[in-house]
Amino acid sequence: MLTMWRFYPIFRCRIKFLPVQRRCIHYIKRSKLYQPVSPVMKGTDVMKKGEAISKSQQLMMTYGLLHHGALGTYYLLPLAVRSLHKLIAIIEKYMNDIGAQQIDIPNLSLAQHWKKTGRWDEMGSELFKLKDRQGKDLCLGPTQEEAIVSMVKSQLVMPEKDLPILLYQINKKFRDEPRPRYGLLRAREFLMKDLYSFNASPESATETYKLVSQAYENIFTHLGVDYKVVQASTGAMGGSLSHEFHFINDIGEDTILLCTKCNYGVNSELKGLQDSSQCANCGGDLYEKKSIEVGHTFLLGTKYTSVFNSNYINKSGKQELLHMGCFGVGVTRLLAAAVEVLSTLEDIRWPAAIAPYTVCIVPPKTGSKEFTALSLLAPLVEQLSAECHIAGDVIVDDRDDLTIGRRVLDAKHTGYPFIIVIGKNALGPDPKLEMFLVNEGQRLYVSPGDVGSLLREKIQK
Repeated sequence: MLTMWRFYPIFRCRIKFLPVQRRCIHYIKRSKLYQPVSPVMKGTDVMKKGEAISKSQQLMMTYGLLHHGALGTYYLLPLAVRSLHKLIAIIEKYMNDIGAQQIDIPNLSLAQHWKKTGRWDEMGSELFKLKDRQGKDLCLGPTQEEAIVSMVKSQLVMPEKDLPILLYQINKKFRDEPRPRYGLLRAREFLMKDLYSFNASPESATETYKLVSQAYENIFTHLGVDYKVVQASTGAMGGSLSHEFHFINDIGEDTILLCTKCNYGVNSELKGLQDSSQCANCGGDLYEKKSIEVGHTFLLGTKYTSVFNSNYINKSGKQELLHMGCFGVGVTRLLAAAVEVLSTLEDIRWPAAIAPYTVCIVPPKTGSKEFTALSLLAPLVEQLSAECHIAGDVIVDDRDDLTIGRRVLDAKHTGYPFIIVIGKNALGPDPKLEMFLVNEGQRLYVSPGDVGSLLREKIQK
């Protein structure tokens, strides 16, 4: 069979074309990966350019996923971007499942819209304000209620039969944080997913609110990180109902109260207004936990549509105000929060669904006894691609001047969920591959022919 190897510098990977099977093997080589590893920083809550550092920030900067820019801003390097794209794909899946449609709103917002709702002044100094060369006031939007409602208002008035409408976007947001800290957990520039719903009545708006909230729960369940849903204050956003999604973690800036008997939870800011230490649902005792907010939902009613006179045409042919909801997920914050919750002090740990690469293969060191087992590499990558549907999600640490132990340690630091070693056990009549299930803390010895099925089983779980 004719075999042909080609090198593609754009992808910095090797693709092997097998004409008979019509299959291509696609993986990246570690030697070509841009991953500038830094000296290990000791301890969290230390200062870096005026910012307190969290565990997730420390690990991601040390192992070449983040680079510090201006105060409160960060470069996301290739591994972080891969994880981010996987996270975005999960979010898009569950948004599309409920019929939401993706749009893109300009980051520059007109001041006149913000002044119309009163939030030009209410947002205070955290709102990035600027003037263009004509002297017009603009801002960098930290949220987009004004922008989306003004857009809907400018279109033809929708008939009731076309409702509800769910529009979402994933783009950069800006907030002039007085004290940026903890890396992506509290930054001045961040990626956010926000969805805006438009309904004909309070009742249908509530149903949409429940629909989107369930989609949010599906996103966090898919990630596999334990989360809590709590009642929250509507704050500057306004509206009649609000919930937050939280990861429990001591570095979090929120304090939530959870019931000892049921699944009720409430943000302490809202509970302070209620002045009670008992669960509003079952009367059980409440206990405090520090947490990281990763999602927020609001039932806004007509707070914004009334200002812009944004209407729909009811069945009688009359115009009535649209009822709104808004729903946000801090995408880059969610990425960092997952790392913060799952990682050890020495090693990054990813939810398997968003690890930058699912599998890291470590071949033998050049000149070692095990080097004769290198012939297993190409069939192994092909098998993983065929059985596990992870073509392009395999990284091979081809730095064969380094020992296997050193490269395994690097792979554990980076947090690849599965590490497969072609080592001394691969020699002989009954070859075995060493397989590390990193998130489970297990090490197995597996026949090469069984690796794909075992990996597929673990990924499905």
